[in-house]
Amino acid sequence: MKEKRKLKLKKFYFHPITVLILMSIFILILTLILSIFQVQATYNTVNSATNELEPTLVAVENLLTYDGLKSIISSSTNNFVAFAPLGMLLISLIGISILEASGFIEAISKRKLKKLSKYQLTFLILFIGTISSLVSDIGYAILIPLSAIIYELNKRNPLLGIITAFCGVAFGSGISIFVGWTDIKLIPYTESAAHLIDSTAHISLTSNLIFIIVASIIIPIIGTIIIEKLIAPKIGKYHFHDHTTGETLKTSELSILDIEEVEQNKIAEEKNEKKGLRISLIVALVMIVIFSYMLVPNLPASGLLLDKTENTYVNQLFGERSYFHLAFTFLTSTFFIIIGLIYGFFAKKIKSDKDLIDKTASKFRDIGMLLILIFVTSQFLAIWKKSNIGIIITSWLATLLSHLDLSGIPLVIITLIIIAFANIFCTSISTKWQIFSPIVVPMFMQANVSPQFAQLVMRVSDSMTKGITPFFSFFIIYIGYLNLYHQTKNKPISIHGAIKLITPYFIIISLSWILLIIGWYIIGLPIGPKVTPTI
Repeated sequence: MKEKRKLKLKKFYFHPITVLILMSIFILILTLILSIFQVQATYNTVNSATNELEPTLVAVENLLTYDGLKSIISSSTNNFVAFAPLGMLLISLIGISILEASGFIEAISKRKLKKLSKYQLTFLILFIGTISSLVSDIGYAILIPLSAIIYELNKRNPLLGIITAFCGVAFGSGISIFVGWTDIKLIPYTESAAHLIDSTAHISLTSNLIFIIVASIIIPIIGTIIIEKLIAPKIGKYHFHDHTTGETLKTSELSILDIEEVEQNKIAEEKNEKKGLRISLIVALVMIVIFSYMLVPNLPASGLLLDKTENTYVNQLFGERSYFHLAFTFLTSTFFIIIGLIYGFFAKKIKSDKDLIDKTASKFRDIGMLLILIFVTSQFLAIWKKSNIGIIITSWLATLLSHLDLSGIPLVIITLIIIAFANIFCTSISTKWQIFSPIVVPMFMQANVSPQFAQLVMRVSDSMTKGITPFFSFFIIYIGYLNLYHQTKNKPISIHGAIKLITPYFIIISLSWILLIIGWYIIGLPIGPKVTPTI
């Protein structure tokens, strides 16, 4: 009887949507219990005007009250509409769908990407994913769906493409080839915390630049080996389907006349493809030049995408009100749309506007489940944020760190681990650093470690566990796309299953991050121009 019962349990699977609903209910109940016990925490923030610590008390908010439930219900629509992954994904999908419907992705894949080995393609996606954090979280919305299509066209499992793209963006978060929005978010807190020890301390925008450039190459190299050696063999085979009929591809018998006609059509098609590809790539280059000119200040009609109310160029480029930062998803999608239209027209792949619109719209027919998943996730994360549980756990961990008497390598390692663990419950890098910086930065400075290196430890810790927490809003795009391409529909990939797929990547990359930052500290290499790990 026990064996039969076990077999029945193995055949039963909770869909991620169901799991998120159950988790939401659990959090609601948990807020009631924790509020009864008056669970709370206090953390200090630095007043930048006075350079003094100011305590902030945060308590668990009981959401199982009339006001709590009323707040959840009344804000549900806004939670969904304002949910960042929703807008980013939908805008990105419009551009990607036109790019795919026009045949551009298939052409570029057939003529360019198929020449790459599987290791080269994996490295390319991981590298692009890593440096995509230069501009917010756009990599999740663009690279995940794009990688799935590219892998499928290259006769590789699209699930592997999704995993590769997600790992590249999540576990390389905050690491890029240039200073970006991460630096803008962290530096004010780092500098304010450093002023507790040294009122003259200054943290430049390039203080972590050398390290992040080197890491943006090393981490994708290690990641490529993990993906191809450990994850790819376990993903399994994928049954490819014809996009027009939906049936499994089969070889049909053709007559000699049919073969000749097919060959002639193929030659004409290839000629059109080459022409379309050549012209579309030229247009792409022109558009990149135009976009780049819009980012150059102090030239005739230049700097249109910059926020000229800011004093520094980086703030003009990546600040909260920067047109480039705010409109990057739209600009990227527009870029894809124009390239797709140009290619489709000159390659004669687009027969009419109706044909293009129908093909583009067909790409949206399968995302109903994903939209429901995003809706449920937006409510789940709104409840989690309103409960204050994540902030309280982060505050407790910061307090724990403050009571440890450490220095040197042990201090660096323990700080890495504690902040990485806190990141599971509080994924906002600015919120975490607001809580941790008044503790970490002075501790590091008193141990003769520079505040710039403390900031580096923060951004590395943030990237270590970004990909394994369901409390991270963009995690939902990853698990949603896994299930869109998962062919066993009666056995959906659960949240646990999605994390299990990338566990080897998480473990090895985390160890790599620790070894890299410890090695850098021991050798004393500069982490930025004229900035070293020690004071």
